[in-house]
Amino acid sequence: MLSAKEAPAPERPSLGRKASAEEIARWELTVTADGEGLPAGSGSAAQGAMVFAERCQACHGENGAGGPADRLTGGVGSLAGSQPIRTPASYWPYAPPLFDYIRRAMPHDAPQSLTADQTYAVVAYLLSVDGVVRPDAVLDATSLRKVVMPNRDGFVSLEARGFDGNLERIAGAPAPIPRAIRR
Repeated sequence: MLSAKEAPAPERPSLGRKASAEEIARWELTVTADGEGLPAGSGSAAQGAMVFAERCQACHGENGAGGPADRLTGGVGSLAGSQPIRTPASYWPYAPPLFDYIRRAMPHDAPQSLTADQTYAVVAYLLSVDGVVRPDAVLDATSLRKVVMPNRDGFVSLEARGFDGNLERIAGAPAPIPRAIRR
């Protein structure tokens, strides 16, 4: 009988199994801010209103105005005010990540259960509620890339200036807040 010290070590752990190509394809959902990775399909705001009422409204409220889960509409132009309302249309600088998030994580009780067409439709509906796209809009990979979000210019890119992670090195950067008064 071999002791634990003498037993030959396995070449590799015998855990799980190799993922199939189909499983890997289901996980490869990334859509970038410029729309790279958007799938084929399309959906209208009218179709999105129906999908939203059936799959989203119970959590996000009528017209996405809020419920047990976050508010998804409204707030455009409120970020500079004393009580900013952060919604996709008021805060997000680009529209394709909205598609990415909805497809990847919603509905909460059944993530990744919406088809590409349903996801385009829900995105069209939410953006139409805030007037970002027309109420008769039909979105697809090409048109979603062209949507100009209201807060597109509300973010400052530090990458173009060779940002290394230290705000103090950027010319014109605000002075750091002294530790004594940080919250």
